Amino acid sequence: MDVVIIDKIVQESTREYVYRFLKSNIMQLRLIPGSALSEKEISQLLGVSRTPVREAFIQLSQEYLLDILPQKGTYVSLIDIENVDESKFLRETVERVVVGIACTEFPSDKLFELQSNLALQELCMEQKNYLKFYDLDEEFHKTIFVGCKKARTWSMIQQMNTHYNRVRMLNMAGGYNVTPVLNQHKELVLAIKEKDVALGIKTIERHLNKVKFDIQELYRDHVDYFKQQNPVLR
Repeated sequence: MDVVIIDKIVQESTREYVYRFLKSNIMQLRLIPGSALSEKEISQLLGVSRTPVREAFIQLSQEYLLDILPQKGTYVSLIDIENVDESKFLRETVERVVVGIACTEFPSDKLFELQSNLALQELCMEQKNYLKFYDLDEEFHKTIFVGCKKARTWSMIQQMNTHYNRVRMLNMAGGYNVTPVLNQHKELVLAIKEKDVALGIKTIERHLNKVKFDIQELYRDHVDYFKQQNPVLR
């Protein structure tokens, strides 16, 4: 099992630790879609009892990341295009409004965070560190929501975004035409700085629609990761 063992956080319960370990490895595609998981194997790997592993399995199944099939076993869920499409719809609907707010009024300290984040994104591009770029991408969008006092809205979106984010991770980890992502982030920061609502909304619409055009190429190269054949996003 090609996974990364993470450190347990102080005051974190065993169930929370197992959940975080599994979700991290699923989202980073170290546990690939369709692969089987064993309670016994995970408990031995982490040195914990099987009960917190079972509880983590249940929680991850509720987030559509694991399929628990009675009498058959537990499997990392295949990427479901209907799930991706619904998440994309939610992000498009909500984030264009949030970006409009950001382009009207945005705290200077959060703008500085966005600009600092951009500098690190450029460094990751130079070093071809696409996994770190993904983390910075997530933090970039979260900062916009937080700056607009919509942190809880961001958390709600993230609960639905598991399949959508695996597609994005697959895209970035493979280095599939990541440059436009960075350029669009720069345009978003410019729009927020200049209070240009039209530019901000136009840019976020193009930005979130990128996955629509990437999905066919990703499917071609990783057909076994997807639930549907010939996936198409609306």
